[in-house]
Amino acid sequence: MNPDYVIVGAGSAGCVVARRLVDAGARVVLLEAGPRDLHPWIHIPAGILKLLYHPKLNWNYKSEGETGTAGRAIHWPRGKTLGGSSSINGMLYIRGDGSDYDAWAQAGCRGWSYDEVLPYFRKSETYVSGQGETRGATGPLQVEDYRTILPLTHRFVEAAQEAGHRFREDLNGYERTGVGYSQMSRIGRRRGSTAQTFLAGVKKSPLLQVVTEALASRLLFEGQRCVGVAYEKGGVAQEVRAGKEVILAGGTVNSPHLLQISGIGPAEHLKSIGVEPIHNLPGVGANLSDHYCARVSHRVKDAISINQLSRGMRLAWEGMRFVFEGRGALTFGVSSAQAFAMSREGLASSDIQLLFSPASYDPLKFGALETKPGMTIACSIARPESRGTIMAQSPDPRQAPLIRPNYMSAENDVRVIVEGVRMARKVFEQPAFQANSAGETLPGRDVQTDAEIAQFARETGNTVYHPVGVCKMGPADDPMAVVDPRLKVRGIAGLRVIDASVMPAVTTANTNSTAIMIGEKGADMILEDRKAG
Repeated sequence: MNPDYVIVGAGSAGCVVARRLVDAGARVVLLEAGPRDLHPWIHIPAGILKLLYHPKLNWNYKSEGETGTAGRAIHWPRGKTLGGSSSINGMLYIRGDGSDYDAWAQAGCRGWSYDEVLPYFRKSETYVSGQGETRGATGPLQVEDYRTILPLTHRFVEAAQEAGHRFREDLNGYERTGVGYSQMSRIGRRRGSTAQTFLAGVKKSPLLQVVTEALASRLLFEGQRCVGVAYEKGGVAQEVRAGKEVILAGGTVNSPHLLQISGIGPAEHLKSIGVEPIHNLPGVGANLSDHYCARVSHRVKDAISINQLSRGMRLAWEGMRFVFEGRGALTFGVSSAQAFAMSREGLASSDIQLLFSPASYDPLKFGALETKPGMTIACSIARPESRGTIMAQSPDPRQAPLIRPNYMSAENDVRVIVEGVRMARKVFEQPAFQANSAGETLPGRDVQTDAEIAQFARETGNTVYHPVGVCKMGPADDPMAVVDPRLKVRGIAGLRVIDASVMPAVTTANTNSTAIMIGEKGADMILEDRKAG
């Protein structure tokens, strides 16, 4: 095939772009470094715990040890298969606050205000649990409420209201301050990745060629124009050229990394690792923004948690429910309810996200459920001010870049996470939880002062897996902007970045729905430019 467009990365945004371009009659080659999404754990929602360290379906990146994490390296799962991280994530569908997008527009990203991106959120989804002026009814991505809700989740929603959080029927409106039940991207009982929703609709089209296990090694240029991609498949070096554009959709780690090893990025750094600069673009790899959280856990009495359902005969029963009813514990994602709140008076919108799970986790083994029943509230810094970097270490595409998130380096982030822990404790203290709480296990009652809570967060906290920002979108007068508001790489023709890395800052909530929206809007921009000639 002689494609019009070459897309690097078949993840949350890449599959969306491929679908929309093929629908419009364009010829597309889609390169994916991982294998096809055939593994059964991908399609069982609760299989996320099996995918966190999967050697073939996960890039298994890790951050550098830093002060904000008490010297710990943090595991960074990233999807390496069709669907990308939408094939291994917790499946939560939650849009950022409307003010997130209005802030992008106010900072010079014209066309990205809430009112302007809302049509793309609606276009992408079919919300099967209800309708409304902010929800979609015809999109490839099916979004629905939890089919099975454990009583502990109801107790959390009740307790949060007792603690002063207002109830919201739908957390996907313009404003989300308050408490409500989570929504998931699912196809019936199965995970609804972008591969199984968007890409599935065109997988048999002669206009689309999907090349899996194809590791992009560098971009190809003629002068200051990107004309194609070099990649390796089965140990054989190959090239594919684009008639119109190359689109990077590798995600927050892989997109800046490929730009850098191809010669686009901060020139002095590129020279230091043996890469000849093609275009000095200092913002590539800078402005890394991510959600960081600390967890408050309680032991459970007189109630069922996921911990019990994940073992022995109960697990076998849940397996039968999944197969024959499409319900039960195997349909669960990572958080069944959540609350958004303000850490202090005077804020315009929420800066804390509390994510409830009727489960608790082994503090010494990341991702492993405890054997005893438990429940957890993860306290996330929803609007982090800390910024980090992702930088290539060498020209070798197989060598992972250095990831330095710089978590909790901003003083306000420390204040917010301390307040989040106190807020979670207050929720657990409410009457709705009294019959089922057997006491706090994390942080533990010996952790009380602000300094103690902050240190607990440094020593035990984790990412919420929402890194963005390292190919920042911005106006022409922003020297750190990597792409313009039409997602074109500054100073290079024929090249765009369309994925979560273009977000100027992380949204107030989980980022997968926003990455999908970026894919929708980015594809629309490409097609507009194609029509204009």
